[in-house]
Amino acid sequence: MRPATLIAIMTAAFVLAQQEAVGAQDGRPDAVAGALTSEPAARNMGAADGAMSLQLTGERRPLYRLRKSDSIQISFTFSPEFDQTLTLQPDGYVVLKGIGNLAADGATLPELTEAIRQAYSATLHDPEVTVTLKDFEKPFFLAAGEVGHPGKYELRADTTVTEGITIAGGFTHQAKHSQVVLFRRVSDQFAQARVLNIKQLLKRLDLNEDVQLRPGDLVFVPQNSISKMQKYIPIPSLGMYYNPNLLR
Repeated sequence: MRPATLIAIMTAAFVLAQQEAVGAQDGRPDAVAGALTSEPAARNMGAADGAMSLQLTGERRPLYRLRKSDSIQISFTFSPEFDQTLTLQPDGYVVLKGIGNLAADGATLPELTEAIRQAYSATLHDPEVTVTLKDFEKPFFLAAGEVGHPGKYELRADTTVTEGITIAGGFTHQAKHSQVVLFRRVSDQFAQARVLNIKQLLKRLDLNEDVQLRPGDLVFVPQNSISKMQKYIPIPSLGMYYNPNLLR
């Protein structure tokens, strides 16, 4: 992970933690909402820290959406001469035989199937189209901060935040368990964040509130306040606490 990216993550996590603390003192559970998004966007996408957000929970098994570099196979039942295997270009388009560019990035297979059917309707009479996903980027999540092994991990099955932290080597002794931040991209411009108190969750032995990870999620574990202290402190700055003459 690039240093600039890590700095940005740490800054955002610090801001979220501070706003959550202020919100707790003021009795406002929605203090963190809008920390990474504008207020209108936060209203549209749901709160990020109070009640469970639809963006953070929502549909348990959403349909896969195509991404750049994914490979698809297009089959025409009655016109096999139009069959083709395509890869999404870096701009998110596929080039259809005899048609040209068609936007595919972000579409589900049923959505793309309908778009292709309509694109060929002027050429073929009531075309019957089947679109199959051939190759795709394996779902993954990122773990950063105070975990044993920060990095990118495949999301092979249903995995919660606490399970993801365990996969990444667990908490380090410098981790702040009560302010784990889950970042989730909701658009090209916005990321939604939620501060999770894993310490309290585990203390209550209630994993029903453990948030389910989605592909592309980033789990960031900040340092606790004690570990942020300097490892070596100049003796003069300790004053009387390190003056043996004053302790006699």
